[in-house]
Amino acid sequence: MKKTIANKYIECLAKGDVAGVIDLFAENGKVHSPIYGEKLASDFYQTLASDTLSSELKLKEVFENADSGNIALYFEYRWTVKSGKIVIFDVVDIIAFDEQNKITELKIIYDTVVSRNLVEELKK
Repeated sequence: MKKTIANKYIECLAKGDVAGVIDLFAENGKVHSPIYGEKLASDFYQTLASDTLSSELKLKEVFENADSGNIALYFEYRWTVKSGKIVIFDVVDIIAFDEQNKITELKIIYDTVVSRNLVEELKK
């Protein structure tokens, strides 16, 4: 069930379906992002959508921890920010779930050297 939810997350994220992504989270589900910091999922994905022109994801691997039930998604992210500039990088998202299989916490791990500059340019 958790792998199905993780795959649905990738699918919604790739389509830019903010409502679909947020629906996968628990009410107080949080996202930890190296660029945007810690935010409620609803705030994080709305901010990401406002900074995004388009995105493409290529899922490479799904890992599941049998003890914790956490899932890690490893994927390539091609992100076109609102300015039209593109950055491509590998991402690992670590997802924790509650008893109802809603996402309670998502930690995003990636190298922000290029992407941080592109987002900062948008804010000027």
